[in-house]
Amino acid sequence: MADMRIGGLASGMDTDQMIKDLMKAERIPLDKLQQKKQYLEWQRDDYRDMNKMMFDFSNLIFDGVMKQGTYTQKTVSVSDPNAVSIKNINSTSDFSGSIKVNKLATAATMFGSEVTQTDIDGNPFDPSKKISESLQLTEEQVIKIKALKADGTMEEKFTEIKFDPEKETLNSLIGKINNQTGVTMFYDSHTKQMSVMSKNTGSNDGGPEIELEGDLFTSLNLAANNDDAALLTDADGTPRGTAGTNAEFVYNGMKTERASNTFMINGFELTLKDTTDTSVTFTSKPDTDKILEKVVKFVDEYNKLIEKVNGELNEKNYRDFKPLTAEQKEAMEEKEIEMWEEKARSGTLRNDSVLSSAMNKMRMDLYTPVSGGTSGTDQLSQIGIKTSSNYLERGKLIIDEAKLREAISKDPNAIYEIFAKDGATSGEQGIARRLRDTLKDTMDNVEKKAGKASSTNNTFALGRLLNNTDNQIDRFEDRMIQVEDRYWRQFTAMEKAIQRANQQSMYLMQQFGGGM
Repeated sequence: MADMRIGGLASGMDTDQMIKDLMKAERIPLDKLQQKKQYLEWQRDDYRDMNKMMFDFSNLIFDGVMKQGTYTQKTVSVSDPNAVSIKNINSTSDFSGSIKVNKLATAATMFGSEVTQTDIDGNPFDPSKKISESLQLTEEQVIKIKALKADGTMEEKFTEIKFDPEKETLNSLIGKINNQTGVTMFYDSHTKQMSVMSKNTGSNDGGPEIELEGDLFTSLNLAANNDDAALLTDADGTPRGTAGTNAEFVYNGMKTERASNTFMINGFELTLKDTTDTSVTFTSKPDTDKILEKVVKFVDEYNKLIEKVNGELNEKNYRDFKPLTAEQKEAMEEKEIEMWEEKARSGTLRNDSVLSSAMNKMRMDLYTPVSGGTSGTDQLSQIGIKTSSNYLERGKLIIDEAKLREAISKDPNAIYEIFAKDGATSGEQGIARRLRDTLKDTMDNVEKKAGKASSTNNTFALGRLLNNTDNQIDRFEDRMIQVEDRYWRQFTAMEKAIQRANQQSMYLMQQFGGGM
């Protein structure tokens, strides 16, 4: 149970208030320590905000102007898009040509005769029942499947699937086959026949495109492969198997073929959709709008970054506005607190050497020519990007969109080199690579000062200052307890002395009064 302190009974003074006022004066150094702590925390958080912004900008550079795929985006025109579609994958140069489609690639197929097998009770075949019941297979079973690969060659080995007929149904086994092998199977409940189709189109010149082994397939009336199935006919005379075929076409006057209807030539992808009587022509050109969009995004985000950093470097420091104590906040309105703290927090990064150095280095990164390129374009000004003439904008980039569009249309690879060229020295590297190196160095240095969210205080400079300040606060608070106890002891001693004096005075008055 805490001691109850009641003062002023003898003296009539408000001891409690007097001690509070005395402690208020004693706490002034402690308030300053807590204000220092708050300022250090603001400074730490502002540094981390800078790092977050630089990290995001670095990622935007990597995913945008530094990626070659940004500059290989093309608009492709095809004379008959219903027959042929074309898209660029990684061609850095424009392409054109003609193609006449004689035959589309097809996948091999096969199907069995009607499954007349009955279960142990004489009921018709049911693919949802356990295989041990529906097909009366026992013990562990193994099926083997081999099929054509996407490149038009056969798989070297059979894919084996083991199953327990007591646990597996045909429906569940079909799911495994379709997931694990190069064929797609299904059971048609209407015709009661099992169908198999190769997942890949194309012809296997050396033999069948589908090969099956296992008692299960025999029970389902399936042939060993699609070539054998083609020799059998259904009730209406339809062959039970078909061979896969290659796509046959004439490309720029040369007759050739592919296993698939979708294939690559010189970095662009063609998809054949239909046969044609005449040649389909196609041409490509840079997708200027999409490339422009990436470059504009880079410039916009660069401008936002330097505006933010320069704003922090030049932000005024209001020395008369210290962080508010808890007691001061109690006496103020919320809006007053907000306005005060806006000034108190201002200037936490003013004239910071790390950030100032980064701004200077980034300007050098942008305007140093990129040497060793093959395009003859080595500076941003040549593609319509220059610095604002307004010195108050502190290096903001301005885009001449017409000039940039022209440069992109003329040679997208030249834009790529300016931003992303690799090289042994900084002068040989593209602007984007230089900027990312500068950003990384800056973030590393800021992290040494302010750490990151997962850092412990003893691993960065401001954190160590915060730990030291916390220790000083703890020691001072312990001292405040001792000082307050001392004041109470002193006032208590004074009260006791006054009480004794009052008692003596009363006694004397009684004595004198009694003798009259």
